[in-house]
Amino acid sequence: MSRQPQIVVLPDRRLHLQDGPIDLIIGADGAEADIRAAYRAAAERFTGLLDELCSELPGLRRAADPDRCMLGGVVARRMHRAVAPFAGDMFITPMAAVAGAVAEEILGAMLGAAKLTRAYVNNGGDIALHLQDAATFSVGLMDRPDSAGMMRRMTLRAGDAIRGVATSGRHGRSFSLGIADAVTVLARSAAQADAAATVIGNAVDLPDHPAVLRRAACELQPDSDLGHRLVTCEVGELCDADVDAALAAGERSAQSLLSDGLIEGAVLQLSGSVRVVGVRQIEIVRPPRLRAAAA
Repeated sequence: MSRQPQIVVLPDRRLHLQDGPIDLIIGADGAEADIRAAYRAAAERFTGLLDELCSELPGLRRAADPDRCMLGGVVARRMHRAVAPFAGDMFITPMAAVAGAVAEEILGAMLGAAKLTRAYVNNGGDIALHLQDAATFSVGLMDRPDSAGMMRRMTLRAGDAIRGVATSGRHGRSFSLGIADAVTVLARSAAQADAAATVIGNAVDLPDHPAVLRRAACELQPDSDLGHRLVTCEVGELCDADVDAALAAGERSAQSLLSDGLIEGAVLQLSGSVRVVGVRQIEIVRPPRLRAAAA
């Protein structure tokens, strides 16, 4: 690797790691020496990680085999494990779990090097979590992935099974087959949440609706793993019945994944309407005015 990633401790004592498209914000609570050790381990593991993934990029962009993994890297194999449960029923590639899998890998390096009461790795909104004892983590439910606004806040606690949060939608960094403004998924790992958010986000849809403009993914991004599949480019005005129908389709998908134990819950948002699946026992509040995605 000829380049070096950007490694910066921010004024608020969080760690910022950036290399190409991977952009991580990391926080940790514990003894000062442990925090330093954790940040050092995170930086060491991060260095070269993008190259590891790029070395297997053709395989990562191919449809996942639900029964067999031919990938070699630890992160690549984690990506495959996260999407394999869906691969028998739909087209999905390991890339659907890349952000969550990377966040998990860096968090694992931190926990292997230090004793922390709380830690998180936020990879563009896909978050790997460590919570111990009385530690909590506040997650902002964005009205859309590319927005600085927030509709609700959810508080996660150490006693919850949730250790991964991911948000997908048509406004996010990746293409979507659906029309959701945002789908936030809670799962036992960040990679699982990432893959499931993609699946549920794709399910929030109105096939063949005239207000939905779609184009082949390869026309927008020639090397997209989605190839010629149609992705959502624009959504026009929808009536209330359309919004309800799209959200109902996504809700059915989320309920199925919840029943199968693949997620712990989900919040689906479209045109100001919200559906909540499986997370009513978790504190969700609508703050008067919040801007941060997580604290």
